[in-house]
Amino acid sequence: MPVSLLGAAEIRALAAELDVTPTKKLGQNFVVDANTVRKIVQVARVEEGDRVVEVGPGLGSLTLAILEAGASVTAVEIDHRLAERLPATAAQHGVADGALTVVDADALRVRELPGDPTVLVANLPYNVSVPVLLHFLETFPHLDRGVVMVQAEVGERLAAPPGSKVYGAPSVKAAWYGPWRLAGRVSRQVFWPVPNVDSVLVGFQRDPEPRGSEELRRRTFAIVDAAFQQRRKMLRQALSPVLGGSAAAASTVLEAAGVAPTARGEQLSIDDFVRIARV
Repeated sequence: MPVSLLGAAEIRALAAELDVTPTKKLGQNFVVDANTVRKIVQVARVEEGDRVVEVGPGLGSLTLAILEAGASVTAVEIDHRLAERLPATAAQHGVADGALTVVDADALRVRELPGDPTVLVANLPYNVSVPVLLHFLETFPHLDRGVVMVQAEVGERLAAPPGSKVYGAPSVKAAWYGPWRLAGRVSRQVFWPVPNVDSVLVGFQRDPEPRGSEELRRRTFAIVDAAFQQRRKMLRQALSPVLGGSAAAASTVLEAAGVAPTARGEQLSIDDFVRIARV
């Protein structure tokens, strides 16, 4: 029996049945267009046998599209009503027993994922998209690629190169794990309710080898935070609190790392920040 997808009328009926009103607090905007969820699955290159984790499955529109492709899904849902209803929805739409596992939890607090998924596919709540992504990449090293739908501004920042106007701390921290790319735009009209922001798909591929130890990552991220908290300042000033307490001490470290003390954070790549952290 093939898996069937949710239509707009059924999504609204399900929401009414569960007394669910999409809320800004949880960043909920449900996708009501089958072509859009199939496009996300296609862009993510989900294939039969893949093990996928989805964050914020909501009523299940994207979940069913992933399952339709023959993958298994571990779905992490913070809303108890939605988490409880999702297995029944999946069964009603032809999903085989064992293909879907629902984790009723806050994604930012999850430390274990059943099935050790290797692909992340999600329509992420706009208000927590970057923290969720960084938490999952840090916590689950077996996640090696993914595609997520996020607010356009967030997606552009994640994929931004050094020197870009939107390049910032999220860009550098995301790059610690591997390259990111913008993978398409999504119309506002495919959501219910219609959001007042644009959305994009952004994809990532984890580097084959870790960039460094957990201690090095923490040190690097602390330097990144300091650099962008005062992004208009030269690095010798912006980084003085974390590199010796003075501009002179910071300059010594920066020069040893091959970075100009007069540079600014927005000019540095992840490799530059890592060299500073190593020194």
